[in-house]
Amino acid sequence: MRRADPYHWMSSRDDPELLPHLEAENRYTEAMTAHLADLRERLFEEMLGRIKEDDASVPARRGEWWYSRRTEAGRPYPILCRQREGGEEEVMLDLNAVAEGSEYFSLGAWSVSPDQRLLAYVIDTTGDERHTLRVRDLTTRCDLPGAAAGSFEGNLASSLAWASDSRTLFATTLNPAHRPWRVIRCVIGEAAEPVIVFSEPDERFFVSARRTRSGAYVLISAGSSITSEVHFIAADEPMSALRVICPRHPGMEYTATHSGGFFYITTNDSDDAEGAHDKRALNFKLVRAPVGAPDRANWTEVIAHDPHVTLLGADAFERHLVLSVRAEGYAQLDVLELSTGRRARVEMPEDAHALGSDWNLEFDADAYRFQYGSLRRPDSVFSMPLAQSSDSSTDAGALTLLKERIIPSGYDRDAYRSARLLATAPDGAQVPISLVWRGTARPAGPRPLLLIGYGAYGICIDPWFASTRLSLIDRGAIVAIAHVRGGAEMGRGWYEGGKLEHKARTFSDYIACAEHLVAEGWTTPQSLAIRGGSAGGLLIGAVLNARPELFAAAVARVPFVDVVTTMLDESIPLTAIEWEEWGDPRERAPFDRMLAYSPYDNVAALPYPPLLITGGLTDPRVQYWEPAKWTARLRERSTSASPTLLKMHMGAGHAGESGRYGRLRDNAFITAWLIDRLELPAEISDVP
Repeated sequence: MRRADPYHWMSSRDDPELLPHLEAENRYTEAMTAHLADLRERLFEEMLGRIKEDDASVPARRGEWWYSRRTEAGRPYPILCRQREGGEEEVMLDLNAVAEGSEYFSLGAWSVSPDQRLLAYVIDTTGDERHTLRVRDLTTRCDLPGAAAGSFEGNLASSLAWASDSRTLFATTLNPAHRPWRVIRCVIGEAAEPVIVFSEPDERFFVSARRTRSGAYVLISAGSSITSEVHFIAADEPMSALRVICPRHPGMEYTATHSGGFFYITTNDSDDAEGAHDKRALNFKLVRAPVGAPDRANWTEVIAHDPHVTLLGADAFERHLVLSVRAEGYAQLDVLELSTGRRARVEMPEDAHALGSDWNLEFDADAYRFQYGSLRRPDSVFSMPLAQSSDSSTDAGALTLLKERIIPSGYDRDAYRSARLLATAPDGAQVPISLVWRGTARPAGPRPLLLIGYGAYGICIDPWFASTRLSLIDRGAIVAIAHVRGGAEMGRGWYEGGKLEHKARTFSDYIACAEHLVAEGWTTPQSLAIRGGSAGGLLIGAVLNARPELFAAAVARVPFVDVVTTMLDESIPLTAIEWEEWGDPRERAPFDRMLAYSPYDNVAALPYPPLLITGGLTDPRVQYWEPAKWTARLRERSTSASPTLLKMHMGAGHAGESGRYGRLRDNAFITAWLIDRLELPAEISDVP
């Protein structure tokens, strides 16, 4: 089958017309939004007023040192610090100084050596996510001379692990297709070229390295979307050969952590002796294996598979495991006492919440710190005791609040309400929707509404607080999240029900959510805006092709919209590993499926609503030409007079502008456009 692609020329960075074309697009977008310049500046100041510019994290202990990060007013990047008990603060790394002179800057992985004398860190100054390694002497507070990564310098992924000698460092490197594929061993202070200790030839597998919290092992993981393999090396014997925990088996996934004489392994492995795929533990289970003989034959079940609760992973400490699980659509924490096997669920302050791990640096800890928030509650850090008093649960009263994010301009959570609704998909599935709005009760009538979605890779859009959203909410809008299939909010089956041959469900779920919000009187098609980024941009493009009349405006950030072209080109970063998510279009059936929903290929003579599209010239995840080509085709074929705008970041990648102020300006630009399109007031006023 032949596909006409008149805009294919945009994929050539060497084409002399490319940069002038993208610069012209930016000038057009600026001209079309010039009337919003004052509003953008007002929104930037508004969003900035919700940030405590001089702020610091809760210090976390590691031995005699307490580590933290802080920010200073007017400076875009954090400062990494530490201090001894009762001592003066030491600045380990001022990222503002490191970033000086760079248009773009991002800190990747960073790690303090076991003796706490060296700091290894990797940085990206282009947005293409190819990192440079630096090692800082924390006594002199100067970077050591010479390139520790040797010929691999400037081509590193964001993954670091120290050996116990505090001289040997493991790092991951990228291949030409931007895949983390090798682990190298560097010896700090020696001129010798780093040694390759692991190399992964399969293009579907990504490689990473990390040190266990116990400090006993360095784990090297190779994983595709559906298959895993973990190798290990004793951290005090960094020159020894790698050993494998369990050789890879197609369709079997596992991760490992260490405590005592065991590896604790989270896996979907089948109970069947042959590892039959149709008998696997869909929501994962926990097993343990002796370090001396960790192969699958020696696995002993610790926590059985639960069809109603997804086991996301285990955080190992000397006497406990903290289990991350997902139940009834929300993240939860369980604590497992290793000596007794007693397991307790940690009760959270609210039913509707989001949570994630905070800094937990010590293996022999007796408390665990986690981040917590909700659509109404600013992010907080809690500590909980690991020793449990009940066989079934730990009361929320046992939690200690260490810090709650301050909103300097003022914030009253009781002035806002949130809710969770269920929309019925075409196949009968009940799709959750999370909403937040300003008011003491449900709005009396329809309001402008922004519906956010993603739906891929099993990534969950949890109901975290976002202060930038308040600029819409405080002007009378509702913000909603559609928890569509392709994400894993409702378990692993929810994810697998929205990928490969089932991908179309992601789009029909989202449309069902939009229709439900309209039918139930929350909004109208004339006041319903939608937003998604990356794979969420694919979602936006697909639903616009299906139902353009249902939406009043759409924002697509770095959208993955030229699906077939990208998935046919193995030279493009990340393509091969994506075949297990979307399918391999070199085969006819997956090709036909992709072609049926690829947003770029299905732009038709339809009345598309106004669109704001963004891209990044150095983006390695979604190539800049995907949003650029899609913009051109939409303008060519749309039957409406609604504008399609492209904002291309010429010096940034997938995440857009770097630094907290750059990100705020990005948000202010998008929010101003949405306010204009939804006809919301420019000024904040009382919301009925």
